[in-house]
Parts: sequence; C-alpha cells; structure tokens
Amino acid sequence: MKVPVIKKEKQFAFIEDEPITPNGTDVLIEVRNVGICGSDIHYWDIGQPEGLILGHEFSGLVLDPGNRKDLKIKDRVTALPISPCNTCPACKSGNVQYCEKTWSNAVGLSSTYKGAFSKLIKVRPDMVVKIPNNVSFEHAALTEPLAVSLHATNLVNITKNDKVLVIGAGIIGIACAMFAKNKKASLVSVSETNIKRAKKAVSLQVVDKYYDATKEDLQENILKDTTYGYDVVFECCGTSKAITSAIQAVRPGGTIILVGVSTFPTTIPTSLLVTKEVTTKGSIAYTKKEFEDCLNLISKKKVLTDELIDKVITIDKVQDAFEQLTSKDNNAIKILIDQTKK
Repeated sequence: MKVPVIKKEKQFAFIEDEPITPNGTDVLIEVRNVGICGSDIHYWDIGQPEGLILGHEFSGLVLDPGNRKDLKIKDRVTALPISPCNTCPACKSGNVQYCEKTWSNAVGLSSTYKGAFSKLIKVRPDMVVKIPNNVSFEHAALTEPLAVSLHATNLVNITKNDKVLVIGAGIIGIACAMFAKNKKASLVSVSETNIKRAKKAVSLQVVDKYYDATKEDLQENILKDTTYGYDVVFECCGTSKAITSAIQAVRPGGTIILVGVSTFPTTIPTSLLVTKEVTTKGSIAYTKKEFEDCLNLISKKKVLTDELIDKVITIDKVQDAFEQLTSKDNNAIKILIDQTKK
C-alpha cells in the first residue's frame, strides 16, 4: 500500500508503506478515519521532517491488543497520540500533556510511531481508548482536536458575564468558542483573516460575531463592543501578529490562553502585558481525562460533530485537501480521510 510522506515544502510523496508486526506490547490498529490537523499542515508547509507519516487524530479497529488485557480483536478504538513517561512530576500529577517526553515518540509526530495516514499503525497500549457503541468512526476521529480546546477552556474560569474572543477560526478556535458558549459566556467573538471561515463560525452559532483581522480598525471595533477589552482571549494561531492582537484585545486584568504553537521565535509587546497585568497561560494538548471527557461529550451529543466535518476524502486526495485547508478563499474547517476507501 502506498502512503503519503512529507517530501518538501507543501508537497507529499507516495511511497510503499512498511509492514508492522505484533510486538506483544503495542496495540495494532487498522485505521478507519483520520483527521488533518493544523500541526500536520505546519509540517507540510515547511516540508520537515522529510519522510514523516502524519496523522494523530484517528479511529480504527484493534488488530492485535498487545498487552492490553481488556482489549480484543475488532474492538473500536481511538487513542491519545502522546508518549508521556508516566514517572515525572507532571505525569504523576495527571498532567501528561507537559511531560518532557510527551512528544518524543508521539503517533504521527515522530519517526518512532508512524501516523494514521498509514492504514496500519501501532499505539502505546496505555493511550488507547474504546469508542462508545453510539459514536461513529468519523466522530471518534474528532476527539483529539476537541480535547485540545476543552483543555484550553478548562484553564480559565469563564462565567456568564465574561466576554470571550477567539483568534483563529480553525477547528481548535471554533471548538474553544463552542466550549466558551457552553460555559454561558455573555459574548463570544472570533477574529479571523479568512472571512469565509469566520462567517461559517457564526452560521454554526458557536460565535456571536466576527472581526476581519486584516482590517486596520480591528482594535477600534473590539473596544466598541467591550469598552475595555475582552475578559478572556484564546489565541489559536501562534503567530506574532495574532499574539499581539490578543494582547491588545484583552482587558486590563484579563486572561490570554495561548493555544497556537509556533516553532519560530515571536515578537510581541510585553510592555502591554505588564502594564495591563494580563494573566497569560500556555495550553498544550490535554489530560487523559479530558480526552475521555470529549469522547463522552460526543457520545452524549453535547458537542458539534457532523457540522465540523466539511468532507471525507480518500488518501490519494491528501495533497488537494491540504491546499484547500490553507486557502484563504475556502471555509473548510475539518477534512477527514477514510482509510477504508480507495
């Protein structure tokens, strides 16, 4: 079977996939659905690391349970793609997301565990989670990105009087807005450079209004709606411009949650952080409980699912999908790959 790997900037190459055999420990999973994530797009955009097989938002069937005694062949599962050590202070406190080892052997983000753009993958047994019977493979593949946003919104106490701004209307930003709405925030807005995507966020009713982030009067419009600025800002892009916009938009004494990740240095006006006494928190991934909580929310139909999926493609269309998701003239939020179809 051919599998796409990163070849160079904005380009995949299809190579023959290497077989996987049971090792008695890892769970072998036949992938059914896999989502395209913002971090996947970042690696594709820069063309590094060359040869990486992407895909860390997935669902599938157990082919070999490894050392998991509670799993059996053909169980429907998803998994946390991370690789915490389980022995450091972070892990012992339940915060596996910032263990120093968490990303070193992550599924689809390292060479150790190839991602779900391959039809057959191995996963650490302690990271595998069973899918409830009433949750489809497609919906289960949304668990990982939704958990990222749930964790971000759990880092701040949003009340019914709070006004919340989300910068970036990708899947993570839209889910942050959705969870802020669920916490009864009085106003939830989104700032976005892609106006089609911003309008879609409004149509999904996860935000009340949007701002065109390309306009020079952005800050002026924000102050018209809030007087002093937003109580809470979720920054979901990771660029210097987006972080600066978050610092300008937050009210004095407010909170910024940095969800977007950049591998490049950023330049921001720290003087505003100081003079406004802004609380700034980083947010990375999720705890195992939050991952399981999101799967439970999907099962109970308390979060958007079908509404977030723009289309489901076959693996041979992956290049087109990445180009679509990075187009400024497209409103796509989430594209899934169906690994059962050719």
